[in-house]
Amino acid sequence: MPTFTIGRAARLLGVSPETVRRWADGGRLRWERDGFGNRCVDGVSLAAFAKERAQGPHPAPDEPLTSVRNSFAGIVTAVRTDGVIAQVEIQSGPHRVVSVVSREAVEELGIEVGVTVTGRVKATEVHVDRPHHQGT
Repeated sequence: MPTFTIGRAARLLGVSPETVRRWADGGRLRWERDGFGNRCVDGVSLAAFAKERAQGPHPAPDEPLTSVRNSFAGIVTAVRTDGVIAQVEIQSGPHRVVSVVSREAVEELGIEVGVTVTGRVKATEVHVDRPHHQGT
C-alpha cells in the first residue's frame, strides 16, 4: 500500500503540513511512522479522506512538460476492471473524474486506490455553461 509523507499529503489536499498533522493527531487520517521515524499517511486513508473532503490540488508543480493544457493531479479513489477494460476514478480537489482505460494500462502503471496520478484531457470539444443569473 502506498504511503505519503505529511508534506506530500498536504500538497495533495491543498493545505499546510500542520493541518495534516492536526487531522492525523485528531484521528481523521490514519498514520504510522516510517523506518526513519517520520509520520506517513497511508494511501487508502488519504484517498478516502480526499474524496470525502473534495478539496485539494490541481496541477502538481513537479509534472513533466506536455502539450496537453488540461491536466490535473489527483488521487485514485476507485479502480474497477472488467475483461480488457478498467474504470479509474480520480479525486482532484473538488472534482471527481472517471476515466475508462485498458486493464493492461492500469496494470503496467500500477494504478490502485491511494496512488497519485495526473489526468490529462485533450478534446476537440469542451462545453462551458454559465448560470442565467449571477449575483452582482
